[in-house]
Amino acid sequence: MDPKILDELSQRIASALPSGVTAIQEDLEKNLRAVLDGVMTKMNLVSRQEFEVQQKVLERTREKIENLEKLVIELEKTITK
Repeated sequence: MDPKILDELSQRIASALPSGVTAIQEDLEKNLRAVLDGVMTKMNLVSRQEFEVQQKVLERTREKIENLEKLVIELEKTITK
């Protein structure tokens, strides 16, 4: 997970708090970031890059399966003749 996203999210949450809490805002941002980081880690998310790589692998695998299915059909036709 991109640390910039977690920083931005924790800053947005902290800035939405009432103005009386601004004295502890920096500490709160750090704590929120730590909590968000922990939650994101537990969610077992993958990066966009990792997702795209796996998507390409899946597309190639599907193409191979389709080609093999066509080959099996042709072989079955040959055997039955």
